[in-house]
Amino acid sequence: MSLINENFMLKNSTGKRLYEEYAKDMPIYDYHCHLNPKMIAENSRFKNITEIWLGGDHYKWRAMRSNGVNEEFITGSASDYEKFEAFCTTIPYCIGNPLYHWSHMELKQYFGIEDIINKENAKSIWERANAVIAKDDFNVRSLIEKSNVAVLCTTDDLIDTLEYHDAINADDSFKTKVLPALRPDKLLNIDKAGYSEYIEVLSKIVGFEIKDATTLIKAVADRVSYFHDHGARLSDHALDVVMFEEASQDEIESIIKKALNKETLSKKEVAQYRTYILIELGKLYKKFGWAQQYHIGALRNNNTRMFNKLGADVGFDSIHDELVAEPLSKLMDALNVEGNLPKTIIYCLNARDNDVLATMIGNFQGEEDGLMKIQFGSGWWFNDQRDGMEKQMISLANLSLLRRFVGMLTDSRSFISYPRHDYFRRILCNLLGKWAEEGEIPMDMELLGSMVKEISFENAKQYFNI
Repeated sequence: MSLINENFMLKNSTGKRLYEEYAKDMPIYDYHCHLNPKMIAENSRFKNITEIWLGGDHYKWRAMRSNGVNEEFITGSASDYEKFEAFCTTIPYCIGNPLYHWSHMELKQYFGIEDIINKENAKSIWERANAVIAKDDFNVRSLIEKSNVAVLCTTDDLIDTLEYHDAINADDSFKTKVLPALRPDKLLNIDKAGYSEYIEVLSKIVGFEIKDATTLIKAVADRVSYFHDHGARLSDHALDVVMFEEASQDEIESIIKKALNKETLSKKEVAQYRTYILIELGKLYKKFGWAQQYHIGALRNNNTRMFNKLGADVGFDSIHDELVAEPLSKLMDALNVEGNLPKTIIYCLNARDNDVLATMIGNFQGEEDGLMKIQFGSGWWFNDQRDGMEKQMISLANLSLLRRFVGMLTDSRSFISYPRHDYFRRILCNLLGKWAEEGEIPMDMELLGSMVKEISFENAKQYFNI
């Protein structure tokens, strides 16, 4: 029997039945990913398995580095086959890491290959996978459609033109709905190099000079409206550290003026500006009926030497331990006090904060935005594995309503990462099956099956209303 079989991750008969009858064939609602819309618009192809499997995948790069692989065989000048072989050599050392499961699931789903990945099998896997890639129907759009993706939301900067989304949606032959999602991190990062230059570009796009808080917010509102007209219904924020610091209008004006003049800001001024922008953005999201996402707790670009060599998002990030409860509560309350808090999904990278967020969401539920307005997001990044997913769902079940959960998202740059949804669904079904067989919840397949379908797809469909 192959490693990835019908009972993979399913350890009880009830879980197996829940998966087979209710989860397996549900569509995917991928409401947050980092797929390249240009590649979807152009229906890109791939020259070999290294390009599609290892290109840009910092999860895999990080594992290879831990296994002592020289950077030449990761992001360097080695041939594609040499990089592929180095990865295959690493996989036997990944037992216990989700990469071991994901890689075998991807290999089976997209290439029909069930071999155990290792150096000895590398050449054979390379040749058979590349033969599949060479076929006419192996392209970006076919991969998305074969993955049963109903909705796919990319990650797009405030100044993006969204021309590729227009091209995708003008083609009625492609059935997956591909929509932009706003990621305004560069607007928030007033303390980072390039902020004033970024505002200059934003000024050119909106057609007027941004010189103060009033013109800045007007420009942001214009762009949110533009995104909305192009189908966007949600945003995403990398809140590595949650800040909350109130400021007067005069203080905000002074901070923006200093930043545009490239003057150094204090930590307090940075917090004041970010608080101001997040509140103004929240008001806009509420006005347009959007949902916002807060991804909290990443400590990024820790390795300065490698950052200078390769840039960001290449595998040198880790979990932050900054406290989140008080500033997050104040931020949400500042929006909520005047009825401006939009639908919000909150993710933590530090599993220490699971119970913090699972209780935090209960403070701001209800009112006019329907059921479970504030969501505790799925296990993210370093929590995107069996234990992390189970801990997140157990915290949510203990302290809120698991059945109202909007479920899994891909959060990936890879077009063959969709087996992660299947991984999640198997873990969910196994967890519910265990509870049922231990007598903790009813052995009611209609009840539990409905719950599985809702968490797998239907809750997200209702929540985002796209």
